[in-house]
Amino acid sequence: MSKKPIVAIVGRPNVGKSTFVNRLIGNRNSIVDDLPGVTRDRIYFDVEWQNKIFTVIDTGGIIPGDEDEIMLSIFDQAKIACEEADKIIFIVDGKEGVNPVDFDIANILRQSGKPVYLAVNKIDNPNSLLMTSDFYSLAIGEPIGISALHGSGGVGDLLDLVTNDFSRDVEKEDDETIRIAIVGRPNAGKSSIVNAILNENRVIVSNISGTTRDSIDSSVTYKDKEFIIVDTAGIRKKSKVDWGVEKFAVDRAIRSIRDCDVALLVIDAKEGISDQDKRIASIVTEAGKGLIIAINKWDLIEDKKSNTINQYNKVLANDIPFLEFAPKIYISAVTKQRLNQIFEEAQNVYAECTKRISTGLLNKVIKEAYMLNPPTSSKGKRLKIMYVTQTGVQPPHIVIFANNADLMKDHYKRYIENKLREAFGFFGTPIKISVRERSDKDKK
Repeated sequence: MSKKPIVAIVGRPNVGKSTFVNRLIGNRNSIVDDLPGVTRDRIYFDVEWQNKIFTVIDTGGIIPGDEDEIMLSIFDQAKIACEEADKIIFIVDGKEGVNPVDFDIANILRQSGKPVYLAVNKIDNPNSLLMTSDFYSLAIGEPIGISALHGSGGVGDLLDLVTNDFSRDVEKEDDETIRIAIVGRPNAGKSSIVNAILNENRVIVSNISGTTRDSIDSSVTYKDKEFIIVDTAGIRKKSKVDWGVEKFAVDRAIRSIRDCDVALLVIDAKEGISDQDKRIASIVTEAGKGLIIAINKWDLIEDKKSNTINQYNKVLANDIPFLEFAPKIYISAVTKQRLNQIFEEAQNVYAECTKRISTGLLNKVIKEAYMLNPPTSSKGKRLKIMYVTQTGVQPPHIVIFANNADLMKDHYKRYIENKLREAFGFFGTPIKISVRERSDKDKK
């Protein structure tokens, strides 16, 4: 089996790179906006063309020589993408014509030594097709007119050229790969954690809050086990989120939670847990995903003693008692302290999320819990638990058949959940408990 080829999409800001990527993958995965520089990080997507599968890297717009911190970082991201890529698609703006920055980028791409394909975008009608000839001056190859927005022009011809020597026989992704979403408030250190794990500046890190806008996938191998690390945009309170690009980024982060196996909630050790952290944790648990709480920037805590972690755990237990089931790890992205625990705990939590308990054992435990603490009667009626079974995983789904579903009060459901955790662990995973009334058919 051959590995998936990698194609990098590069160009200056606002020439339509993300629109082109969205055209390839068939949905709006890259954030697209009229503002230049919306894509800041390298974003990876798998694309299939004529039964050939390859990986596309969407990069931030390049402006060589720009001294702005973010723009310099975008330039570095694009350079790394070109180093990773097997081939490069250089996108220019056909409506605007040749720009001096295009010449600088062309020079850089020639130095990469990689095959480069020149795509002249925004060629939306036959009359504008004549403008592609101006781009021969870049000396980067034959310009191909395309319309990324409409999918017309030479998009198909371009892809035929790029994929001409790609194999149809590629490695399949391991179904057992654990997907970890790094989530939290802005500036908690999520991107720094990703970069520390990868040992490269794959994600832009800055003191400016909210520099990560897209959710970014990175493949990591730890002790022969495959993981996908997903860095997400910081999730702020709704009242503080501006409409447009930031809202899309927050929506993407929430969708990344729904797509992950385990969420790593990053908390700033100096600031402690906030109401927003609790809201994010609620999003994770409501989505039924595994949860690890990572207290980052532990290196900034002064005068640490042997019991400092225990004391911090007690504070967390008091502040977030509903998350007592989630393991806590104390890490530092700067010193890389305990970063390996992310993978150790992720494997443990994933195992708990996918754990199945036999029906006989479940009924034994719940029956004992019921006898130890039978529910109080309501209006002369008492809840009777007849049968218990597990119907699903991720999260574990426990179905209780009872005489009357309305008699199962929230406090008693929490009691049942606690007994399930005492007996079977389920560390790091929410438990879904459903109550169904036993029908006449069931009683026979």
